[in-house]
Amino acid sequence: MKILVYSFRDFDEKGAFDALCAEAGFDYATCPDYPSVENAVLARGCDAISIIVCDMNAALLEALAAQGVRYICTRSIGTEHIDMAAARRLGLRVASAVYSPASVANYAIMLMLMACRRFPYVLERAWLQDFSLKGKLGRELSEMTVGVIGLGRIGRTVLAHLSGFGCRLLGYDPRENAAPGLCEQVPLEAIWHECDVISLHCPATAENHYMIDAAALAAMKPGVILVNTARGTLIDTMALIDALESGKVGAAALDVIENEYGLYYINHTGEAMANRELALLSAFPNVIVAPHTAFYTDVSIRDMARCTVEACLAFEQGEPYAFEVR
Repeated sequence: MKILVYSFRDFDEKGAFDALCAEAGFDYATCPDYPSVENAVLARGCDAISIIVCDMNAALLEALAAQGVRYICTRSIGTEHIDMAAARRLGLRVASAVYSPASVANYAIMLMLMACRRFPYVLERAWLQDFSLKGKLGRELSEMTVGVIGLGRIGRTVLAHLSGFGCRLLGYDPRENAAPGLCEQVPLEAIWHECDVISLHCPATAENHYMIDAAALAAMKPGVILVNTARGTLIDTMALIDALESGKVGAAALDVIENEYGLYYINHTGEAMANRELALLSAFPNVIVAPHTAFYTDVSIRDMARCTVEACLAFEQGEPYAFEVR
């Protein structure tokens, strides 16, 4: 078994892949770039590839299959970046990853606190030696109602950790009784109407594309704080910008944005970025835009590498894998 690891980072992933592949008896090769039709030839002789979130379209999957690739392992929980219809047609088995829910949960709560206390603005002014108080008045998270949308492993961890803050906690999930004892599970409309802070923890699907649109924003409490560490397509960016300009949204803390493929995890210093929404969002003093790093801890990196190797082991032995994508 040989694996080609695309978007490989030797400064944080090498140790995990070295140890895990040696233990499994696998060979692995690396490529620092995203997979593409042009570099698919690098996968010749490899049984599997490991990827991060990138555009895995039908043409690219066909190019990889032509090189003999049989397995696609994404080092991410979400799989919406993979054309699963094409993968099934080509007979490619696909696996996702699962990693420490605390990594994203901790980060989401950090963003809530930063937004509540206007911390990026406070820090920016401090760097300029402006130690005045005007314009820096914060809000106390403990006095707020926090709504968590998506009550999977990460959403439930957010709720468990927030319980120590004394917030009123509401949750929404299509599944009934998804977080017993952690929150009051309510309809989505109640989240809009009652929450001071709304945190997103759901996958990107066709059904929840633009879950937060102009109508949803209009139904929210004035001054609401939005936190997104899930997927950029859950929020209509231009509707959010309108709501920020009007003051309807008091603050936004976004670890993910729309159209981030080819943007994050690359050094673009000095470049003119072809992403107007990012430029507009970054111009607001009450908006935090982070480069999709909520997952990025030492524990999660090891978990992602482990999932790649475990999936390949299961696939090679013809066994089911818990995180195979059907």
